[in-house]
Amino acid sequence: MSRRHPGRGRLTVAALLTTVLTLFVGTLLAAGPAHAADYRYWSFWQQGKDGAWVYATQGPSIARPDDGDVEGFRFAVSANSGSAEKPRGAADFGAICADTPAKDGHKRIALVIDFGTPGDAPGGEQPPKPRTACTSVDSDGTSADALAAVAKPLRYNSGALLCAISGYPKQGCGEQVSGKESGGKGDKSESAQGNGDNGDSGGDDGGPSVGLLAGIAAIVALGAAAVWQARRRRG
Repeated sequence: MSRRHPGRGRLTVAALLTTVLTLFVGTLLAAGPAHAADYRYWSFWQQGKDGAWVYATQGPSIARPDDGDVEGFRFAVSANSGSAEKPRGAADFGAICADTPAKDGHKRIALVIDFGTPGDAPGGEQPPKPRTACTSVDSDGTSADALAAVAKPLRYNSGALLCAISGYPKQGCGEQVSGKESGGKGDKSESAQGNGDNGDSGGDDGGPSVGLLAGIAAIVALGAAAVWQARRRRG
């Protein structure tokens, strides 16, 4: 006849309950997504051959556009180039530079300057209205030269990061924005329309995820197994 070992049964149940608790805590931690930090800054864009905006791979003080190029600047709150808001409004070189004649030794650059939405503005400031401009600069001029010709005063930091266009904003330069500030980032429908998309991020709708529900189901199953085994050993 085999003997029962109550102590061993209690240890087994305790181990199962510990596993349940560990899984429960892990599921709760997994349910909270990590959020990338947001920054308030001027992003720099160039128009591709298809007319779409492309995030510039060089800063305006280095980039050297060609005659007939269209470039854009957008002030907004974003985490990185993948989430940055594009300049809004018309971006047609022929329309923007129609009244600027070509000149030997110079090149014409069309600029779209979007100061962003009130939701992206630093506290107490009101963004100017978006505008376009055409400038003629020396043939070896940079994008910064073209911008300076039509949108002074410009402000840069010690790392050559563009901080302000036409004096906007008055202070700050690529600073990190708190969650509370970035939570109210302007008019999303307006910015989505300006970007040419539908504004649907395809993200979470606020309900529990499939992974979270599956984790809870597994926890319930393990808990039931622990209770069943405890009762079986007592019986």
